Amino acid sequence: MKNKIKVFLTDVDGVLTDAGMYYTASGDEFKKFNTHDGMGMVMLQKAGIKTGMLTTEDTPIVKRRADKLKVDYLYQGVGFGGKLAAAQEICAKEGITLNEVAYIGDDINCIELLQAVGLAACPANSTPKVKAIAGIIHLQKSGGEGAVREFIDGYILQS
Repeated sequence: MKNKIKVFLTDVDGVLTDAGMYYTASGDEFKKFNTHDGMGMVMLQKAGIKTGMLTTEDTPIVKRRADKLKVDYLYQGVGFGGKLAAAQEICAKEGITLNEVAYIGDDINCIELLQAVGLAACPANSTPKVKAIAGIIHLQKSGGEGAVREFIDGYILQS
C-alpha cells in the first residue's frame, strides 16, 4: 500500500491536536499541535505525496498551522458527509481515486471517509465507533501526541 498513496489527509481536532479546546477568559482559543506530526507532513511532501487537513471547525488557528506546514489542501467547516465530499474533490483535482488516499480520523464525523479511503488509521484515543471500523489501523499514540507521525513513519513512508 505504501507506494500507492498519492494524498495524505488528516482530521485536526483529536488527531493533530489532543482534542482539547482551550479558552482564555477573554475568549482567545488555543490548540496544541505536535511538531513531530508537522515534520511528518513535511516528509510526505518531500516524497511527492500531497497533504491536506479536513476539519469541522473553522478557525484562524488551523489556517495558520496549515500555512506553516504548506499543506496542499485545507478544508474547514466540513462536517458529516463534507469530509468525504472534500476528499472526492481533491481526488478529482489530482486525477486519483480514493484508494490512493490515506486518512487519519478520530470521531464519528470521520467514519464515512475512513471507510472509503485506501488506507485508514485512528489515534489511540479515538471513539469506539471509529476503532470498530473494519481494517482500520489502530495507532499506539493519541491525537496531539505524535499519532500522525506514527502513521506516516509506519505505514506510508519507510517504516
